[in-house]
Amino acid sequence: MIEPETAPKLETPLTADLSDAPSAHHPSADDHPARPSSQELRMVFAGLMLALTLAALDQNIVGTALPLIVGELGGLTHLSWVVTAFMLASTATTPLYGKLSDQFGRRPLFVVSIAVFLAGSMLCGLAQSMTQLILFRGLQGLGAGGLMTLAQTTIADIIPPRERGKYQGLFGAVFAGCSVAGPLLGGVITDMLNWRWIFYVNVPVGAAALVMILLGLKRRPLKGKPRIDFGGAFLLSASTACLLLVLSWGGTEYPWGSTMILALAAAAVVLTAALIWQERRAPEPILPPRLFGVRTFQIAVPVIGLNATALFGALVFMPLFFQLVLNQTPSRSGLLMAPLMGGVITSSIISGRLVSRFGRYKFMTMAGLTVATLSFVFLYWSASTAQSLGYVEAGLVCMGLSLGLVMPNLTVAIQNDVEPQDLGTATSASAFFRSLGGSLGVAISGALLNHGLADRLNAAGMSLEEAKKLMSTSAKQLAAIPAPEHQVLVDAYRQAIAHNFLTGAGIAALALLLVCFLPERPLRGAEPVREGPGLTVSPE
Repeated sequence: MIEPETAPKLETPLTADLSDAPSAHHPSADDHPARPSSQELRMVFAGLMLALTLAALDQNIVGTALPLIVGELGGLTHLSWVVTAFMLASTATTPLYGKLSDQFGRRPLFVVSIAVFLAGSMLCGLAQSMTQLILFRGLQGLGAGGLMTLAQTTIADIIPPRERGKYQGLFGAVFAGCSVAGPLLGGVITDMLNWRWIFYVNVPVGAAALVMILLGLKRRPLKGKPRIDFGGAFLLSASTACLLLVLSWGGTEYPWGSTMILALAAAAVVLTAALIWQERRAPEPILPPRLFGVRTFQIAVPVIGLNATALFGALVFMPLFFQLVLNQTPSRSGLLMAPLMGGVITSSIISGRLVSRFGRYKFMTMAGLTVATLSFVFLYWSASTAQSLGYVEAGLVCMGLSLGLVMPNLTVAIQNDVEPQDLGTATSASAFFRSLGGSLGVAISGALLNHGLADRLNAAGMSLEEAKKLMSTSAKQLAAIPAPEHQVLVDAYRQAIAHNFLTGAGIAALALLLVCFLPERPLRGAEPVREGPGLTVSPE
């Protein structure tokens, strides 16, 4: 819409009385690059949404095709590496893209990340063995590490924090929608064409995103000669890889007390200590220590990690709950997760607009974590007392609503309170700790589930060997088990998964307590997008 060329005042009744004044290092609006025209903004935003779609879809579109991939390429024993290789590469490189984009600009790093991702996608589609597919998935992950963090950082460059909530909310909605569409789309493509096309379809989408970003996003002039912290990059990647392997392999590929897991854990500790030493002495560190001196960053990053730990830890076994406990088919169990994502989409869009309108984010975050804690408790009660499916679905809707109130708003809070030259680094650091939190949640949840199942089956009079055999039972095999053992196993799964919900409630409550100490800085006001002489167009 057309407006007079005046920016809205920051001092509204809802922002003037904030308890914490801006920090001394608070960046000014003048530090940001010039805003693009409305046409350029639409072009860039469309490209960013396509790039985000690529990253979100590729996290879960492959799972549906894994049985067919194994049937054609073999390598069943290495199947988990198809997912693990992608996760390792994308998580480890996320902070690197953030820091390098702060030094070299977003545009060239976007070109690199999309190009690497598309090259990996093409090679995955052409893979002739499981080893090749795993290597090419790792290459794909190297590109994917930049897609999401660069999209969020680019929006932070061109949209002031007061208006940014709307765009971050749309990002959250796209990510949630792709989480539902990914498995369904993967199944459709695999059935209609071939599993290789789940990788080939990335090429036209990625190419379109690349063209839009190149046309709409202007090159930013470099300030001084960029210096790359190669030592920090290596130590960060190596320590992250060791930690993720501990979380991925512990209790599954290897026992938690095995030599392999203990060695990886020790390596992660040593490499992390070396990383801290390196970052304190590097001229341009990958993770600048000054970020950890910003109070908003100190609070928001652990909250993001705890929220991811609670969410992924409690919900990763929901499809198992639907299939083994509620006797749903695999396809229907996937559809039953849709209400969760519906809640995320709804709350992400609405909360983003409310934050943009009122300039406050702390209340939304506290409300989201409160709803999350109560939702986990409600899911625990629904599961442990064998309530109907409708109660479980209601709990998932509330859980989705809580997620959309937390993640986007904490990202806006971090971006609002760091120096402009640290925007990419801070945004990628939050994404990095969210990934680590999710991996930690899955590891904790899996360990608790196995322990809870073993205890309950032993209490029912089964030996350890019998318990382990039943714990590896699939949904199809479960139907053939005699009625007494069948009911014992169903009840054991019901109670074990229910107690995972209770653990999630405790972690969410801890995050809620921590966010009470989050400072609420005034969000910098919106600068209108220029459109012709004397007129401006708001970025609606």
